[in-house]
Parts: sequence; C-alpha cells; structure tokens
Amino acid sequence: MLQIKVYSDYVCPYCFFGEQVLEKALEGMEEQVQVEWMPFELRPQPTPTLKPEGEYLQSTWENSVYPMGKQLGIDIVLPKVSPQPYTHLSFEGYQYAKEQGKGEAYTHRMFTAFFQEEKNIGDIEVLTKLAGEIGLNEQEFRKALESRRYKETHQQALRHANQEIGIQAVPTFIIGNKMVRGLLREEDMRRLIKQELET
Repeated sequence: MLQIKVYSDYVCPYCFFGEQVLEKALEGMEEQVQVEWMPFELRPQPTPTLKPEGEYLQSTWENSVYPMGKQLGIDIVLPKVSPQPYTHLSFEGYQYAKEQGKGEAYTHRMFTAFFQEEKNIGDIEVLTKLAGEIGLNEQEFRKALESRRYKETHQQALRHANQEIGIQAVPTFIIGNKMVRGLLREEDMRRLIKQELET
C-alpha cells in the first residue's frame, strides 16, 4: 500500500486544487493507495490573517487563482469572510473526523465550504453543521471543539510538519519516498504515483 501524505491549509486555494488533481490522478488506483491529510497553518495565531478585500489577495486571485481554476475546471471564489478565519479549530475537528474514519470527507467539505460557499470555517457553529453533513455526530463534534480535546494532537501535527519534515509551503505532497512542493499537473502526479507503486 503506497502512502501519500498531503500537507495543506483549508484557506489555501492551491491546496483545494491539489485535492482535486490528486483525486483525478488516483482514478483506478484507489485500492493501492492510502492518502492522509496533514495540517499546516499558513498564518497561526497571533499572526494576522489576510483580508479578501486587500490588494494582495485581489491581485493573487485575479492573476493566478482564477486562471488556474478555469484551466482545471474547478469552480472557486475568493471568500468574502474578512479577515480570513484561523484554521486551528477546523483542524482540531479534522483530528476528530480522522478518528471516525472520515478524514478525507471532512477535508473535502472544508475546501468546498470555504472556496465554493464562502462559509466561515473558523466558527464552531458552521463547523458543527458541516461535520453533520458528512455523517459525524454533531453533539460529539461540538463538544470536542469546545473542550479543545484535540488541541495537543493538532499542535503535535504542526510541530511534526515544521520541525521534522521542514514544510514551508503548501500544498506539499509526500508520495512514497518522494516529496513534491506545490501543484503538479494531473498526468505528472499520476506518473509519479505509478512509479512509486512499482518500486
């Protein structure tokens, strides 16, 4: 079984693209591969998060994100949530979802909720409702977030990403023994996965 680890942040549009590209690249090979999503916060507290109305995000989206979305055939919008949410709570929710065997479904729902529905994924109410949509127990989920049950698990995952793996940008894919920083084209990712499966 080939292990693929993907380091990403839920407020990174390229990570959403990466999720979609990986899914397509894996078609027909799903049984041979295990994907694990790994948290990485681009702007952890107390670093200020970005504002969608600011010049940086406006120009990045206009010049890079929207053209790439169009090229990949992925609907994406710059969410109007201002400032952008911190993602530590959504990642603590991910740790709960992963324990319930729904890590991938949860990750996908975070991306679509933020980048297609403009939902505030830093808000416990919003997160609880989204967790319910993918079949998680809303009461248990809310309790886990309110009590910060997974705070230390999440912090350990961040330390692992920063100190042990040396992740500096997302998305970063570790496919078997190969590390890929940034977005690959679907065919290149597929070729790399096949190579790793054959070794």
